[in-house]
Amino acid sequence: MTEAPPTLARRVLRELEELDVAVYQAVEATPTPLIDVPLKRLSNLANHAKLYAGIGVVLFALGGPKGRRAAVTGLAAVGLNSAIVNIPMKYAGQRPRPERGAVRVVEARHVHMPTSTSFPSGHSASGFAFAAGVAEALPALGVPLRGLATVVAYSRVHSGVHYPGDVIVGSLVGMAVGEATARTARLLRRRLPGC
Repeated sequence: MTEAPPTLARRVLRELEELDVAVYQAVEATPTPLIDVPLKRLSNLANHAKLYAGIGVVLFALGGPKGRRAAVTGLAAVGLNSAIVNIPMKYAGQRPRPERGAVRVVEARHVHMPTSTSFPSGHSASGFAFAAGVAEALPALGVPLRGLATVVAYSRVHSGVHYPGDVIVGSLVGMAVGEATARTARLLRRRLPGC
């Protein structure tokens, strides 16, 4: 019995994966000594959402009522996002982490390799979820926080723990979760005045 040729969808997915690996290898092969250590530090700072928790604490303590609302909504978005990305999505994705050093070894930029699967990026998702949640109460912080989330997302590729596709999908999921959390917060405030 002969095997059926791959469907168009499978061929497209295979090509996208090949492109994803090629872009990862291009990043790995590019010498960037000036940004290696700062990106490594930023990537580590975002572990377990510490970066966003820190920003949330500052907003809560110094931002008045809007700052408290922004902190609570942003951190709620991160919590919901983590429950969605780090459990069912990573389990369903089952994509192995990149093989570091396949093109060139750059130890200065590497962070500890997580034991979870690679797809999607939880760091990327958390950053964009937090930015959307905070922006609901403090719109002026939306752009800088999304910029920070973008740099954190890139740092995960740069440090060798994610493929670009992992961070793109993670960022999109985080945006969706953050926007849904912000919308829910708005609805709750309308139904529960003084909240």
